[in-house]
Amino acid sequence: MAKPNLNDLLAFATIAQEKSFTRAAALLGLSRSALSHKMRALESLLGMQLLTRTTRSVSTTEAGARLLAAVAPRISEIEDELGSLSLLREKPAGTVRITANDHAIQTLLWPRLLPLLQDYPDIHIELSAEYGLIDIAAMRFTAGVRLGDSVDKDMIAVRIAPDMRMAVGAAPSYLQGKELPTSPRDLTKFDCINLRLATYGGLYAWEFEKDGSEMSVRVQGQVTFNNSYLKLQAAIDGMGLVYTPFDLLEPHFKSGALVPLLEAWWPVFPGYHLYYTSRHQLSPALSLVIDALRFYPTDSNL
Repeated sequence: MAKPNLNDLLAFATIAQEKSFTRAAALLGLSRSALSHKMRALESLLGMQLLTRTTRSVSTTEAGARLLAAVAPRISEIEDELGSLSLLREKPAGTVRITANDHAIQTLLWPRLLPLLQDYPDIHIELSAEYGLIDIAAMRFTAGVRLGDSVDKDMIAVRIAPDMRMAVGAAPSYLQGKELPTSPRDLTKFDCINLRLATYGGLYAWEFEKDGSEMSVRVQGQVTFNNSYLKLQAAIDGMGLVYTPFDLLEPHFKSGALVPLLEAWWPVFPGYHLYYTSRHQLSPALSLVIDALRFYPTDSNL
């Protein structure tokens, strides 16, 4: 049997990961019809269906899922090796793909990586904003960013931020005429702005801590987002209580646009860490990214 070529396997992996022919075609620089032709040829060569297509989505068959699990890490390793060839160049070069949530990108990654990009024009950074727990090897990311207590133990992790305090707030207009909550249990009486988690599709349960006692509360409200800044705006607009990192709320507490609530219960989590697999050979580009992001206790801008 003839062997599939690497370009066709790359095309398949990209479609499977993006769950879209249109997005995959854009990433690969191909037309949608050319990409469809590649997939038909690969499926014909293997004698089995790899993808299930509907008018709205693309998913892998059982055979496709097995093939994706086998080839995606190897494609990532090849890309890493190609990136490591920049060691032979006079100037560092290569692409670093990072998955992180919007808050980490906006407040941490972008401000620190911008000077790096300006100093090293041959380094390319791709930042993907999402809240899901991403398998960075399978999804071909170079690295990811998570809070320290949620990084898998088989990953190499580098702290890039101090511990993070969460907070609750609401607009004075929403709170007018209401009795303020004194315990997280009181949140069931209020409209709360929810966060949808991509990994399992569920809503994030708000976590609290006081004097060593921990509590999680599932809240209800009219609006749900998967973006911290949209949640913040909804709170300012008077749509209910919001739970988000304190640094996002602090300026609005100071201005009076929001009122702090349940301050005695605000928890502190281990700060953001950049993590990557131990299989990765540390390319010059990734090394520079790590150096730019690494947290030092004396950092005054975090």
